[in-house]
Amino acid sequence: MPTGLFIGGSWIDAKKTAPVINPSNGQVITQVADGDEADAIAAVDAAQAARIGWAATPPRKRAEILRQCYEKMIAATDWLAWTISLEMGKSLADSKSEVLYAAEFFRWYSEQVAHVLGENTVTPGGSNRILVEYQPIGICLLITPWNFPAAMATRKIAPALAAGCTVILKPAIETPLTALAITSLMADAGVPPGVMNLITTTQSPAIARKILHDPRVRKLSFTGSTAAGRLLLKEAADQVISCSMELGGNAPFIVCGDANLNDALDGAMLAKMRNGGEACTAANRFYVQRGHYKAFTDGMVERMGKLKLGEGTDPETTLGPMITDKAVAKITELVDDAVAKGGKILLGGTRLNRPGSYYPATVIADVPDNARLWKEEIFGPVVAIQAFDSEDDVIAKANDTELGLAAYLYAGDLKRGLTMADKIEAGMIGLNRGMISDPAAPFGGVKQSGLGREGSHHGLMEFTECKYVAVNW
Repeated sequence: MPTGLFIGGSWIDAKKTAPVINPSNGQVITQVADGDEADAIAAVDAAQAARIGWAATPPRKRAEILRQCYEKMIAATDWLAWTISLEMGKSLADSKSEVLYAAEFFRWYSEQVAHVLGENTVTPGGSNRILVEYQPIGICLLITPWNFPAAMATRKIAPALAAGCTVILKPAIETPLTALAITSLMADAGVPPGVMNLITTTQSPAIARKILHDPRVRKLSFTGSTAAGRLLLKEAADQVISCSMELGGNAPFIVCGDANLNDALDGAMLAKMRNGGEACTAANRFYVQRGHYKAFTDGMVERMGKLKLGEGTDPETTLGPMITDKAVAKITELVDDAVAKGGKILLGGTRLNRPGSYYPATVIADVPDNARLWKEEIFGPVVAIQAFDSEDDVIAKANDTELGLAAYLYAGDLKRGLTMADKIEAGMIGLNRGMISDPAAPFGGVKQSGLGREGSHHGLMEFTECKYVAVNW
């Protein structure tokens, strides 16, 4: 696997390198290039040189290249899954699911390339025509997080390339190897030089600032924390750059009294424990109607207790380490705070004394309203549960957050479920489903969880500009 920067179709070395740490044992896996501001401008230069040619490439040709990217990823599924588990720590089963999901974005957008449709309408007065077309927005900076190093990259790269844009990918320095591997596969698939560029760096704020202040760059697509998103929006404002922001979440998981309990428990494990809880869509706050409360808490203890903690690359592992010791410390703080305020530990709740960044599967019942974990993302394997009596009360609690990315709701009566879903302030709702992500669905949030959508045809349109031509014939 190459470990350099990928600029203009070539792998190049940087002046410095940075270590990649295995969270399963704290050991250094390898060193990767640590790009600087000069490298950032070189990437913009390469993207600019390729921009016009790629935009003019026929849709079918772009589609065929994206399809080849999909085929290359599928053929390399095991290698990519092992790489993800090595550098990020998630279980191999989770990693393989991510690779398949990530590859689907290349396939989905290969099928959408030729469907960027324009409009031709008559003005109300009938004397003129309105011609509307959608053109590539231009050079795009794509910034991705560490928790889904494959899927967060392809979810941005694929629609950008489908639209005819050139890109600069800046992956998280904690998990750069997956991005390097995918970039290598894309080059093998025939992506022209300069269309796809990659910079790994420990100087993320400086690199982002440099690129976003280059007038040739017209798009920022970012996935990460709300705090980091606010800073990037300020940087992008100077050049009035179009921004797509997928930010933090604080997802409620509501179980109504008429819900199928086993379905709700199965869905809860999906919504909470995908990626070991390190997901912006992860269920963060569990609200269970009182009649189901004890059975649900008992069921979660039983299911969470069966998870096997271990190194990500161990085939028997079902719960790997957290990404860093800092992440474990934050989880510990939130759990300790909940317990100090009256929450009851039913499982786990104590950091493990072993090498690596581990935190055990944990269930806390009777978590009070003033616990920090109701307001802050846990980002770990912790299930916090509270009973509720009235629908109005639980909807008010579900909406009592500045974030609104995802929510989950289990109800036996579909009318009841849809009525409640309509009142919940979230961009995505899993109704009797614990998994909501799909390349064909619009992914994104409301309030301070972000701007714009990824996936579906909406994700493709994020990388286009609408042009109106006034015509008289």
